[in-house]
Amino acid sequence: MKKKFVKYIKILSIAPLFFLSGCSKSPEMTLEEIEAYRAGSQNDLIGKTVSRPWKDEGWKNGSVGGIWNTSITGDPKSFNILIAERDAETASILSPLTEALVDYNVVKKKWVPRCASFEIKTDEEKETLDVIYTLRDDLYWSFYNDSKPKVKVTSEDVVFWYKEIMCDEQIGSSSYNSQFMEMPDGSEGLITIEKIDELSFAFHFPRIVAEPLLATNMSFGPAFLYKPAKEKGGAQGIKDLFSVATDPKLIPSMGEYFITEYTPGQRIVYERNPNYWEKDQALESVNYPQKKIAQIVGDRNTEYLLFKQQKLESYSPTPEQLDDMVSAASNKIDPEGKLLSVKSGFTVFNSAGGMSAPMWTFNQNPKNKDEHFYKWFTKKEFRQAMSCILNRERIISQAYRGLAEPKYSFFPEANTFFNENIVLKYRFSHAHAKKLLESAGFSVRSDGFLYDPDGAKVEFDLTVTSANPVYCDIAQIITDECKKAGITVNVRQTDFQKLVEQLTSTYDWQSLIIGLSGAAIFPTQGSNVWVSSGNLHMWYPLQEKPATDWEARIDFLYNAAKCTIDEEKARGLWNEYQEIILEQCPVIYLVRSRNFFALQNRWDFSNVYFDNMNGAETRHVFLQQ
Repeated sequence: MKKKFVKYIKILSIAPLFFLSGCSKSPEMTLEEIEAYRAGSQNDLIGKTVSRPWKDEGWKNGSVGGIWNTSITGDPKSFNILIAERDAETASILSPLTEALVDYNVVKKKWVPRCASFEIKTDEEKETLDVIYTLRDDLYWSFYNDSKPKVKVTSEDVVFWYKEIMCDEQIGSSSYNSQFMEMPDGSEGLITIEKIDELSFAFHFPRIVAEPLLATNMSFGPAFLYKPAKEKGGAQGIKDLFSVATDPKLIPSMGEYFITEYTPGQRIVYERNPNYWEKDQALESVNYPQKKIAQIVGDRNTEYLLFKQQKLESYSPTPEQLDDMVSAASNKIDPEGKLLSVKSGFTVFNSAGGMSAPMWTFNQNPKNKDEHFYKWFTKKEFRQAMSCILNRERIISQAYRGLAEPKYSFFPEANTFFNENIVLKYRFSHAHAKKLLESAGFSVRSDGFLYDPDGAKVEFDLTVTSANPVYCDIAQIITDECKKAGITVNVRQTDFQKLVEQLTSTYDWQSLIIGLSGAAIFPTQGSNVWVSSGNLHMWYPLQEKPATDWEARIDFLYNAAKCTIDEEKARGLWNEYQEIILEQCPVIYLVRSRNFFALQNRWDFSNVYFDNMNGAETRHVFLQQ
């Protein structure tokens, strides 16, 4: 499924493609052994898998029919798309019911219409900008089996969602802060929305920006249901709509599928929406599988067994499973990329290193100012030292079986403003970590433990989600390396929802490993993370004003660069932006893993692709005839 390009970023509730079976330690290897192992593993396995990146080749007409069997790791938290903003699993469950306004073609590097066409108007004299969207005329909120009359999707849906949900502080949408813009004089401007007619609406920017479509692209819900809920119950009325107790057949869809059945702990069933707007050249809707069944399977070994039994259509193997899977594959695409008429077995695809990477971050929220760890974590030298203690090569060999690479840059290579010369300076070196800690007044005493200038022993928690074994393994490696430096790290496994609560409301965590969704093709993706006022500015969110000089500078650079049309001028601003974050180390990126994806050969592969920018492209998949 291709990514939706939106401005804000979500916390990933699902684990990455690679997992370990537990938190056991693996034998250490020398750097030379690690490098040799990594090279050998990659060359051998990649040579036996298929590379098929999407190149915008166009789509082959398919045929309707068949059941697409998939799996999810847990139950949805709600059937409400507002609630889904904070939970990637729930968001993925509801995504077949919604659509974005536009999409970004990463091959052509241009925006393309989805639900709406667009026009950008710039007033150089007033220094303002408008984005005018016009919705397609064939969009409908439909109900399963036409149990209720379908309702036309109009501009009222988008205008209501933006003004009354996204921009209502009481509701707490992840995109709330994206409406605000810092003006050249330091004042605060607002991106407003205006209904033009039944299908058209306009976003009005108080100043010119470089990527107005990124700032306004969105999915939305049906105003004819959410509006009465708000009028009756306010913010809570919105949040209470479409709980998991709702009969899913009552939930309208403007997307590819309806949810027709939900059995807690077992499965979610989808049925094809015949009113879906996207058609092939034969005028058939491109949501070809008649039904989709998502089994709720929390155990990776069970998922793998189901895939081998052909009860799942696709699977992302763990490192331990990869050798077995590659050996058993009957690849449907030959080394030259030719499609073969293989109908049994499965094919394994590979992609280059992921666009994003898990990160290690430290709580700097003054709510915890009386705690020893707050004093440590707010010291730049301490965070830099932690980066030097982080042994990425060991993580790659033990947690990723050599199929990953260190993440030393801030932007990914695909980002226009990626600069290969701007890299992290604080790499694995216990000697450098010791110097940094000593410069900040820390010292190792005769008992072998590290103490701060006040005489407090350095000991802190490292939280990981219990649903992600690979993070557990990384945490154990960090614990071991910190022990060598005299630092005690206590690994705390917690439920994902508890972790989200700690990050966004209670702020009672110390350090943690987490992954964020979003490929950051654009530097302004992550407006709710990197700007100090963001609700996911993890180390200290929702700041009324920047807590540090460097965060104030980041805010300035972000706002100045996003409003700079001249690419070369913007490049200088984004360069400094990257340099500051890599110098201050509020988050420390770990590694980028190479990803693998397997698909049953009973499907026609004409429309199937896999790469690190789009992931697995299966939106136009259909059964082999």
